[in-house]
This record gives sequence, structure tokens and C-alpha cells, in this order.
Amino acid sequence: MDLHIDDFYTDAAKGLVVLYQAFPNKITLYFDDLIGYIAPEEFGLPSDRQQRCLSTFLWLAEEGYLRYKSTVRFEALDQIQLCEKAFLRLSSAVTALPATIEQAPASVRRVQASLANQLRAALKAERSEAVIELMQLFFQRQTQHT
Repeated sequence: MDLHIDDFYTDAAKGLVVLYQAFPNKITLYFDDLIGYIAPEEFGLPSDRQQRCLSTFLWLAEEGYLRYKSTVRFEALDQIQLCEKAFLRLSSAVTALPATIEQAPASVRRVQASLANQLRAALKAERSEAVIELMQLFFQRQTQHT
């Protein structure tokens, strides 16, 4: 089974939600905040899990979803920020809203329907399959410029 792919989706989701909440500010993204503290291996090297988490964000940057200034060892990315492509995808609506929300102000409906909000809710509820499905949608989405 490809558990590292599940970790990739979860790590990416957690980090993207943190970056979305901080947007447009640049922040330092600590991987311990995403995957929990993992003690270095006996020779002081980062664990495979830490290396995969870092690789997730380096890949996201290479694919144009985020930008950062520098790495802080294997522990963090400094001055990291969402790029336009990720911001637009996270801001866009992904689901129809329940009728009870239809009466809410437009701003509430927009936030509730956003991919970022759906990811946040799925992460909070620890619904890993929902996180994976939402992240697949994130990567498949085509942003439209008007």
C-alpha cells in the first residue's frame, strides 16, 4: 500500500490550510506542527517521515503552488507563502451548500463552500479519505482568470 501518498496528501492539506489562514503574509512553516515531533535518528539525521514532509513542500513550490525563501534544516521553510494558483484553488467553492446555509449572508456561504474550509473541516474531523479526495480535487482544478 502506498501510505507515503496518503501522508503526502495529508501533509500538503495541513500546510496549505495554514498558509491560506496566514495569506498574504509570509510565515515560517514548521513541520513538527504538521506531523508532530519526531526525534532525529541516532546520527542526528532527520527521519524518513520528516524528509518526506519537506519533500512535499519542495515539490509544491516546484509546481508553482507556493514560494519560500529558505529551508531551516529539515525542520521548516522560512518566508513561505501561497502562490496565486493555490490561493485561487483554495478560495474556490467545491460543494453545494445545505439549504440551512442558503439563508446566510453571501460572505458566509462563500467561506463555507471554499476548498480551504472543506479541507479544514475534514482535517479537524480526521476524515482521511475526505482529505485525500479534496486534495485530488485541488490538484485537478483548473483556475479560471476573468
